[in-house]
Amino acid sequence: MIAFIMFLVALVFLLLGIPVAFAFGGVAMMFAFVMPELGFEVFNILPFRIYGIMNNTTLMAVPLFIMMGLILEKSGMAERLLLSMSSLFKSVRGGLGVSVVLVGAILAASTGIVSASVVMMSVIALPLMINAGYNKSLASGTIASSGTLGQIIPPSIILIILGDVMSVSVGDLFKGAVLPGLALVGLYVAYILIRAFVNKDDAPAIVTHEKISFYEVFKSIVPPLLLMVSVLGSIFAGIASPTESAAFGVLGGVILSAINKTLNAQMLKYALSETMKLSGMIFMILIGATTFSLVFNELGGSDLILEFFSEDVGDVWVFITVAMISIFILGFFIDFIEISFIIVPILVPVMAAFGIDPIWFAVLIAMNLQASFLTPPFGLSLFFLKGAAGDSVSTLEIYKGIIPFILLQLMGLGLVLLFPNLVFAFL
Repeated sequence: MIAFIMFLVALVFLLLGIPVAFAFGGVAMMFAFVMPELGFEVFNILPFRIYGIMNNTTLMAVPLFIMMGLILEKSGMAERLLLSMSSLFKSVRGGLGVSVVLVGAILAASTGIVSASVVMMSVIALPLMINAGYNKSLASGTIASSGTLGQIIPPSIILIILGDVMSVSVGDLFKGAVLPGLALVGLYVAYILIRAFVNKDDAPAIVTHEKISFYEVFKSIVPPLLLMVSVLGSIFAGIASPTESAAFGVLGGVILSAINKTLNAQMLKYALSETMKLSGMIFMILIGATTFSLVFNELGGSDLILEFFSEDVGDVWVFITVAMISIFILGFFIDFIEISFIIVPILVPVMAAFGIDPIWFAVLIAMNLQASFLTPPFGLSLFFLKGAAGDSVSTLEIYKGIIPFILLQLMGLGLVLLFPNLVFAFL
């Protein structure tokens, strides 16, 4: 019961706006102080846990993939890719929306930085879609959801973190997430085309006589695709580990930037400083979460949850349903990093007790966590979109536009639940 109260206090601290790492670390210290059977001696093992985090080669891929994405963002590659793809699909009803989804998928597989993808597409694609007569809600929902595809399509930061938390191969997680990610892209594209067919005013075709240079299209689309294939292909073929491939991706990003003549000291300084900030945030949260889980487990929290699901409930599908609903609801209020470091470790022993395949369960969690970026009122992608769009769309229009895409995400989650072979196809 004390462990349950500790968990609720941590959630209250989060909702009060206290930084995540300090909320979880502070709650752990507070409960260790007030519980006489624990005391601060419980933290004697904490330095060894932190040292283990520092020596974790898998987590080294996180700052490397972040830096790769930031370099590609600043190189202007993403902007040229979106403009070229939009030109190709202009004459198709709903084609502009489809091009945004496809560009979101390509950016997800080559950068994986959600904030950069959403802001970039909001600045470039949103005015194009509004000027073309697109329904503002549809345009907003398309951009926000496409920008978050980097949460499920490899190389995904979520999958790297889940691989570490659940002690499974990140390479296998990348392989397992490919088809579910593509299925989600297919659902988005199908929805946009069907809506454009049913209501022609929502997503009209753009009649233009502008000729597209094949060389410009080739130059914009092929380099990021080659980088994506080389990074993911080296992992899938077993040639390199995710960390090694991430390092190669950074080198590839620098080379592409040099080819595009955007490589300079200012750009590298920006990429390095932002990588340091984002990585520092992630690892501070990880240390705070480690402190929290140490005290939580000493209070018997994980044993209580394991006993409840394995003995009191005793049904694997009830456990999966409760786990998915809990993660989905928590995604309304807290970020995917906190959920990955705090909630998932609690679920792992129960998953093992039921004999659930960890790769399949991790992909389910990743697809569910993607919704945390989209669900009102605290979905970060919605904030990024509104911040970049300004007064061109209202908050209500953004919320209305994102609801169908959240339902499509839940549909994709259902497909992975019903057809596990979507995950195991490349394993």
